[in-house]
Amino acid sequence: MYRIQLQHKDFLVINKSPGLGMHDDAGEPGLVNLVRADTGLELYPIHRLDKMTSGLVLLARTPEANRALSMAFAAREVSKQYLALSDRKPKKKQGWVKGDMEKGRGGSWMLTRTQENPAISWFDSVSVQEGLRLYRIKPQTGKTHQIRVAMKSIGAPILGDERYGGTAADRGYLHAWRLAFTLAGEAFDLVCPPDEGERFLLPELHTAISGLAE
Repeated sequence: MYRIQLQHKDFLVINKSPGLGMHDDAGEPGLVNLVRADTGLELYPIHRLDKMTSGLVLLARTPEANRALSMAFAAREVSKQYLALSDRKPKKKQGWVKGDMEKGRGGSWMLTRTQENPAISWFDSVSVQEGLRLYRIKPQTGKTHQIRVAMKSIGAPILGDERYGGTAADRGYLHAWRLAFTLAGEAFDLVCPPDEGERFLLPELHTAISGLAE
């Protein structure tokens, strides 16, 4: 369900499995309470991942670290990179996706043409194999379903993300791959390759990841 990627005196970095929610839902414990129960620590979630999304999650261990890291996220001083797979041909292979987001039906979101308080994402991509493309997304903002909506907007919904028109698959192929931040003058740059899901385990995927520019 999860693995501890890094233990620090001020925070934990967790590798979350797909299908696990951040918080308790319908009697099922979420990630935060699972880690609290296993470690005996209080823990404060600094950000969140959608249930279908795997990868790096940052949990503060102290109120002071919670405050400092939350402020860093709010000030956009934390670098986040995600990996996604799609089996559709995109409208463009790299660039910016910007626009306001409005609530749609049934908990979904829509990207609009207005720019009052926009969701902003940059992405590039590389072919994995015929009919399958790997995307590296760098969100500059932290809106709900931002990356999933951005991918749909370029005509390449995430594989397995049926809510946004993706082809059915064994999981939603979105993974929080890289997280970089500074705390108390110390810089951290954490990388966590995806290791769950048939398509994420393709041998060609490692070549594709290495083909993405810094």
